[in-house]
Amino acid sequence: MDVDRAERVADVGVQTGNVMNILVTGGAGFIGSHVVDRLVDCGYRVTVIDDFNDFYDPSVKRRNIATVAPRIRIVEADICNVAALRNVLKRGRFDTIVHLAARAGVRPSLAHPRLYIEVNVVGTQNLLELACEFGVRKFIFGSSSSVYGVNQKVPFTETDPIFNPISPYAATKLAAEALCHVYHHLYRRDTVCLRFFTVYGPRQRPDLAIHRFTSAIVHGKTVEMYGDGRSRRDYTHIEDILQGVLACLDREFGFEIINLGESRTVELRELVRLIEKATGKKAQIRPLPAQPGDVPITYADISKAKRLLKYSPEVAIEDGIKGFVEWFRKHT
Repeated sequence: MDVDRAERVADVGVQTGNVMNILVTGGAGFIGSHVVDRLVDCGYRVTVIDDFNDFYDPSVKRRNIATVAPRIRIVEADICNVAALRNVLKRGRFDTIVHLAARAGVRPSLAHPRLYIEVNVVGTQNLLELACEFGVRKFIFGSSSSVYGVNQKVPFTETDPIFNPISPYAATKLAAEALCHVYHHLYRRDTVCLRFFTVYGPRQRPDLAIHRFTSAIVHGKTVEMYGDGRSRRDYTHIEDILQGVLACLDREFGFEIINLGESRTVELRELVRLIEKATGKKAQIRPLPAQPGDVPITYADISKAKRLLKYSPEVAIEDGIKGFVEWFRKHT
C-alpha cells in the first residue's frame, strides 16, 4: 500500500467542495474498513488512523483497505500518541470522528489489562480532548455489548444499570463511554456511543468464533468449544452495523447510547451447526471449560435504534453465515 500516495490524493480533495470530512480511527480493521468503504462510496472525504499493530497479521488489515487506499488519506499512528493525533486533527479540519480503534477481545484483555486501559481509555480521552481543541462537531464511538456484563434482564436496554463488567475489555469500554459523556457535558460535543453486539461478516478478525470455527471445519481441524455450547449471542451482520453507523452522521443527538444488534439470540452449538451446513462438513468438537470473562448471553433491545436511527436489521444469521463461508473460501 502506498501510504504517501494516498495522502497526496486526499490532500487535493480536502481543498475542494463542502463534502463532510471524516476521521475514522481503526479504519483498517474489520468494522473500520467496512465503514471506510461505505463512507467513500457515499462521497465523504475520509482519513484513516490505524497503527497496524500485530494483534493479528497486519497484512490482513492492509488488504482490508487496499482497494480504497488511493481515495483516502492513511496515517499510521497510535491513538496514544498525542503529538501524532494533534498533527492529524490540525491538518484535517474534520466534521466528524468515528472512533473504532481499540484493543479488542475479552480473553486477551485478561492477559494485558494495562494495555487495554492505555489504548481504550487513554486513547479515547486523547481523541475527545483534541476533538474539542479543533472544533470537531460530532463524535461517534464504537462501544460493545460487553459493558452489560452478566445482566439478569434480557433483552439488554440502554437504561439498564451496568455496574458489574466482568473483563478488563468491558471495563475499558464502559469507562470510555463515561468519558464521552463527560466531554459532551462540559463542551456540548454531539456524541453517540454505539454498543455493537457480536459483529460478523466478511473480513471478521481471525480470532473471533465464526472465523475460527469456519477455518477449523473447512480444514478438518478441531473446533474448540468453550462451555456446554448453550451460551447465546446476538450475532449482528456487518451490513446492519453499517446501516446504524451511517445513520448517525446526519442526525443531532446531544448525547446518546444506542444498541446495534439483531435482537435475536443463537446458541453456540446452533452456530456450529449453521457453519457445518454452509461448509458441507462436520465439525470435530473438543469441549473445553467456560472461559473467565465470557458472559452467558447477549441480547439487544433495539427499540431505541429503530426510533432514533430508523434502524432495521436485515441479514438473518442463516444468510450471514452462508455469505461468510463464501467469502472465507474465496479469500483465504
